[in-house]
Amino acid sequence: MPGSVALFLWCVGTLLEVCFVVCSLARKAFFRYFFLNLYFILSVLTSAARFLTLNAYGSSSDQYAHVYYYTDALLTVALFIALISLYSLVFGELGFSKQIRFAAVLLLLGTAAFSYGVVWQSEERLATSFAYELSQNLYFVGLVLTYILWGAVLKLREARTRLVQFILSLGLYFSAYAASYALVNLADKFSAVQYLSQLLACLLPLSWSVTMLRHTEDSRIATAPLVAVQR
Repeated sequence: MPGSVALFLWCVGTLLEVCFVVCSLARKAFFRYFFLNLYFILSVLTSAARFLTLNAYGSSSDQYAHVYYYTDALLTVALFIALISLYSLVFGELGFSKQIRFAAVLLLLGTAAFSYGVVWQSEERLATSFAYELSQNLYFVGLVLTYILWGAVLKLREARTRLVQFILSLGLYFSAYAASYALVNLADKFSAVQYLSQLLACLLPLSWSVTMLRHTEDSRIATAPLVAVQR
């Protein structure tokens, strides 16, 4: 079983994910941000599946390793789809939503094929390494796409405040998670590194929940000051 700190962060993260779904329902924005909510619903179900497997077989078992890596890949794909849904909302105002969805599907399939190609030589690695490689590659692709999306937001005279906050939070999340993969090798030397991914998992639903509660769907923000801040 994980330690007390890891278990605490796990529980807090799951509660915050539920909180975002509840906030979306309360704000009557569940279907508008359906794929964001779907990601958190899948994450809650994944946490339940991981906990049951962990309790039954232990953290060092092959069963838990398979469940962890493949659910991690599933969640990464779900978050990638959530990002594409934000693309649809932003580019929908520019008249490019259909083209963006088509390009995103091709990019997702291409990333999955590349990840498979990285590990296909070894059958033993396919059990866990493919899922790990897929997650790592999708986080990098997601990071790039988030910054592209942010650039598109800055092209608008004004944008919905919720979208701006969602995209900013997601960009920081992808950046931090991409960096965390580079720190995995330090986990044996610095025990704090092993809690990084769980801490990041708490910050995204917290940020999105606060955004959902503080801003209405009609709330807008001018993008000109954002460009000025960047400069």
